Amino acid sequence: MYLALLVIFLQCSELYTQEKVFTFNKVEIKVQPSFKVKNGDPMSIVCHADISKSTDFQLKHNFTIFKDGKVVFTTVSDKGDARYEISVARSSDTGVYECTVEAGGKTKSSNSLRVWVKGMTKPILTVEKKEVLEGEVVKLRCELPEEEPPLYFYFWKTKMNSTPKEKDVFEPYRNFSVVEFAVEEGDNILQFDCFVKRYVQSEFESSEHSNKTLVTVREPFIKPTLSVKPSSNITEGDRIQFECSTVVARMRDIEIILQKNKTILSSVRDEKILKYSAVATLEDSGEYLCKVEQGKASKTTKLNVDVSELFPKPILSASMNKLDENKELTLSCSVSGFRKANFSILRKNSSGDIWLKNSRNLTMRVNVNDTGSYICKAEVKGIVKESKPVRINVYAPVSKPTLSVVSGLPEVVLGKPLRLICHSAMGTPPITFTFYKGNEVKKTVINDTYATFLDENIRQNDKRGYKCDAKNNHSSGVKTSNILNITVIVPIRNASLGSVPYGVVEDGSETAFLCSVNEGSWPILFRIFRKTDREVLLFEKSENADRVVWRKEAMNRQDTGTYYCMASNRANVDVKSHPITISVILASWQKGIIAVFVLIPIAGAVIFTLWWFLWKKKKAKGPSMEMSGSALATNMTSEKLARQHNDGDYYSGSGYIEDSENHMKSTDESKAPVQKGTETVYSEIRKANNDSVENRHSRIQGHPDAT
Repeated sequence: MYLALLVIFLQCSELYTQEKVFTFNKVEIKVQPSFKVKNGDPMSIVCHADISKSTDFQLKHNFTIFKDGKVVFTTVSDKGDARYEISVARSSDTGVYECTVEAGGKTKSSNSLRVWVKGMTKPILTVEKKEVLEGEVVKLRCELPEEEPPLYFYFWKTKMNSTPKEKDVFEPYRNFSVVEFAVEEGDNILQFDCFVKRYVQSEFESSEHSNKTLVTVREPFIKPTLSVKPSSNITEGDRIQFECSTVVARMRDIEIILQKNKTILSSVRDEKILKYSAVATLEDSGEYLCKVEQGKASKTTKLNVDVSELFPKPILSASMNKLDENKELTLSCSVSGFRKANFSILRKNSSGDIWLKNSRNLTMRVNVNDTGSYICKAEVKGIVKESKPVRINVYAPVSKPTLSVVSGLPEVVLGKPLRLICHSAMGTPPITFTFYKGNEVKKTVINDTYATFLDENIRQNDKRGYKCDAKNNHSSGVKTSNILNITVIVPIRNASLGSVPYGVVEDGSETAFLCSVNEGSWPILFRIFRKTDREVLLFEKSENADRVVWRKEAMNRQDTGTYYCMASNRANVDVKSHPITISVILASWQKGIIAVFVLIPIAGAVIFTLWWFLWKKKKAKGPSMEMSGSALATNMTSEKLARQHNDGDYYSGSGYIEDSENHMKSTDESKAPVQKGTETVYSEIRKANNDSVENRHSRIQGHPDAT
């Protein structure tokens, strides 16, 4: 019974579950009254869920409304609609809206909807003070309480009947902004206002202008007055006096400054009047400026002054501007149209002008140290004027130049450039140097004491010498150096090494090495090396020749190795030959001794073996058999030894001949038969022994006691 009840319960649950099936058809979002709303009007965002159900049952809906991806409204409802009410729409409500509905574990979102709230609220402008002094600042605050950032604020400062001055500020996180405007000279009544912009729908939207606020400006002092005495017909030598004054409300921290061409001439503090006087010169003509400052306030007045010339600048003339040392020089100073003046002549110097004479004229005999610039001064009524400087150059004659090679020695490597230097120890610069190759001019250089020349066209057989000229502005003329002859060094080319004998050398014999070069200037340094595990210098010699021979008297086995030679000259380039290999072998007499010491023990061993064999045989067979066996063995041994001595003649008479390529070859052709002769001796000895054993066995078998 319980089992039946359980089955009935499960079937009922399944039926109940099947009855509460639902699905989202779509989710919609709408805006009322329109997707374009005027700023300040009401606006509603409506989210509607269209759902199909299997039966009529209640379903909880979770509505979420997003603006620009951020949640702005959520609610839970049994109904399929949700409404987000905005009573006063602002431009900050502009954006892209979207809604999402979640019910029974299922979620669906609507399409996006763009809403545009047109227009912005009017900004509010406040000012910190309505009355300010010149030099102070006006602090302004512009705000939009009902708008959201980011916002662009624009402030205007307007003088009467003038174009507004504007300042703009970007506020990314605030709906207000604060700026300061400086109150400048001439500001009287100022009007301020502001407006705001924001970036909407890919364009800027602007608010209307704020309330206009007036600010009154008071002067802390009046514009200064600047005067000069005498007021007109000012001539050089006259005393002129400047006076700058103002009227100030408060004396504290006031300053009066007199300037000319941005140069401050005089200044006073906490006073109403500035006075300045000086003796007028022509340079005093120009614009003067009187400036009064107090705090940040500043006012200026300008005045032009014209000073007439009392007399023109003097003119200094010289009898000669370029002259030889020990010549006479006359300097004359004059003022055009004016003769009554006090004259003096001076020489310019970096540490101060050097006085020479209080006179209109100066005559002197000059030397090189008198080279320099000279001026004259003229004084009338306390006014001193200076002439333009006159340059005087005094020349000492050049000495005979010396021509040399920069590197030192009068030589050059073929293919390398030659650098020459021409030097004149004495002579007033500038000096003109001219280089010659033979009689051909190669280069002209103007310098102080020396000049260089680079000749890159060096030939092996070029016999032309070099020389140089030197001259300056002295009347003595040109000086010429001695002729310089250059030795051309030809570099080493293609070193080679050979030997006699070549390749294979007998121990104790003499070997001659020949190191030669195809080309190269003498002397040549020849070096011969042997290379085994390291390089060993064997021979070194400098020769005025293109080859050298080195004889090694007694070669030994340690001299086996690779040989090469190097050649060099003053071109300082080492040229290396191809290597050759030398092998040192045993001499013929050494081979003979070795053969003697090897064959004698072998022959003794053979004789001893035969003797032992015969002794054994004799002991086993008796006298008759021992005699016959001994005679047979002796004959065989003698025959073999005689043949062996004839084959051993290969140890003597060995030698070498030289082939057509200077290679050395051995004349001993009997080395192969040595092996063959020895093997023959050994094989014949073995055959004789075997025959003797067989005869012995046959005789034993035929004996009556063989059983």
